[in-house]
Amino acid sequence: MNVTTPIKVACLGAGYFAQFHYESWARISQINLVGACDLDLQKAAATGLPAFDDLSRMLEKVKPDLLDIILPPTGHADAIRIALAAGIKMMICQKPFCNSLAEATAVTAEAAAASATIVIHENFRFMPWYRVIKTALDEKLIGDIHQVTFRLRPGDGQRPDAYLDRQPYFQTMEKLLIHETGVHWVDTFRFLLGDPLSVYADLRKMNPVIAGEDAGYVIFEHENRVRAVFDGNRCLDHNADNLRRTMGEGLVEGTSGTLTLHGDGAVHHRRFGEQVSTVVLGPDSWDGFGGDCVHHLQKHVVSGHLGAGKLENTAQDYLTVIKIEEAIYASASQGRKITVGSY
Repeated sequence: MNVTTPIKVACLGAGYFAQFHYESWARISQINLVGACDLDLQKAAATGLPAFDDLSRMLEKVKPDLLDIILPPTGHADAIRIALAAGIKMMICQKPFCNSLAEATAVTAEAAAASATIVIHENFRFMPWYRVIKTALDEKLIGDIHQVTFRLRPGDGQRPDAYLDRQPYFQTMEKLLIHETGVHWVDTFRFLLGDPLSVYADLRKMNPVIAGEDAGYVIFEHENRVRAVFDGNRCLDHNADNLRRTMGEGLVEGTSGTLTLHGDGAVHHRRFGEQVSTVVLGPDSWDGFGGDCVHHLQKHVVSGHLGAGKLENTAQDYLTVIKIEEAIYASASQGRKITVGSY
């Protein structure tokens, strides 16, 4: 594609999180936003774009180069198939991707057969602190890595009205902590450490008004005896002015030192045997979501669409994340360690 020709982007969905998508697209110079679609036409119109309540009609009318699907999992497969039928060759699709591994595998194959590319909007790996940590690991700043720990503490899961003001469907999801939230760290641990060999999970529900689990532990076994631990509890908080910036705190520990992720987005480095630390990344100052990770992901997709670099988290690659997620739930139900892909 000629880089001087704007990429026409249309968006499907105008719910709570969609605001971050629309705002980010508006800041990318190569993009021309051409339409917004939502079952609630007023929400679509509130974006200030040409508004539609029917996806097929929007695609026929505005003929986008890229469709951004900003829907819950229940709407993904239908939206992708409608887009493929309309000849769309580039899509971004929110996570969790589809309703099951079988459904995700099927639509991924259909997209491949149509020579279409789907990138899953898994934005946590694009948070600036994880990019900095990845660089530090690649440069052996803390030596040989032993383990990674992340404590999820967003503090939004207490009380009968939990999630109703922002994403009310959270209350009725049969799988919440891992399928909706913990999957971010399934992907982030893959980004930092590679694919896990096995998982062990202990999941539980703390708030009785929700359908799914909202707390638990997952231990990931990686190569070379490396371990990662996801310790999640949506009912508890952490020390941060914005609990949704990092959503918790992390440690990355190696033979030569430790990297600490704080709730303000800062990353500190302490050398092994020392008591003082140095700043690798200062506190985050972005007022929006997650260190502007939505924008970083969308710029990455634009660059890939223009042929500048390999795309991360294509649908085909992301199927591995779903397989790991299924292994986590299998482990929790069976009470044993599960080898990924073996059940």
